[in-house]
Amino acid sequence: MSREIHRWYSPNLNKDMDLVVYGHHGFALLMFPTAAADFLEYERFNLIDSIGWFLGEGKLKAFSINSINNESWLNNNMHPADKAIRHQQYNRYVVEEVVPFVHDHCKGLVPIVNTGASLGALHAINNFLRRPDIFSGAIAMSGTYDLKYYSKGYFDENVYFNSPVEYLPKWSDEYMVEKMRRGKIIIASGQGPYEDPSASIRLSEILNSKGIKHWLDLWGHDIRHDWPTWRQMLPYFLSKFD
Repeated sequence: MSREIHRWYSPNLNKDMDLVVYGHHGFALLMFPTAAADFLEYERFNLIDSIGWFLGEGKLKAFSINSINNESWLNNNMHPADKAIRHQQYNRYVVEEVVPFVHDHCKGLVPIVNTGASLGALHAINNFLRRPDIFSGAIAMSGTYDLKYYSKGYFDENVYFNSPVEYLPKWSDEYMVEKMRRGKIIIASGQGPYEDPSASIRLSEILNSKGIKHWLDLWGHDIRHDWPTWRQMLPYFLSKFD
């Protein structure tokens, strides 16, 4: 399997950022880490191995990027307003730096599908919903989609525009909503220990209210918030892609 590590200085984040690319052909799978993890997390926990067939067969190329969650929502020494600003800077890094890199690496405007587990699921679906003109879909696993869960109740404009359950019901740009309707959206959750299926159900209900087609898939009560779950989920959902 092809594997390349890239690094560049991010002007949006004012720091060096790493990412790793797996595979040689296919659509782009943009992977957002969980919690405070780094760009190699999915490799360490064998999630990359679980999708090895898709990579080897040229069905997709995976781009696993770094998080800065420990510089935003997971940093208890920052004021919540500064955390929200840092989150917005990360969004700009993804759109203005990572997306052009993906297109350049793939030598064209390939579809980009976002994915992530836990906090990575929030980033994956949020980036798709904010920019469905850029991203083609999202596979969100075991996520919570109300950013106030991470802001500990703090709320401002930056929190609002990164909290899908807040901004999506009020979204009035029909052009962008139509772009969302054309995307491939999968929202998955277990119902076992440490999972919150109600968060996925709530987001699904909002998507339904906007006429946005998606797949809500709730797995069993024995399915917990942990790596064995995501190693089962991701290849299963990728196998359903056209």
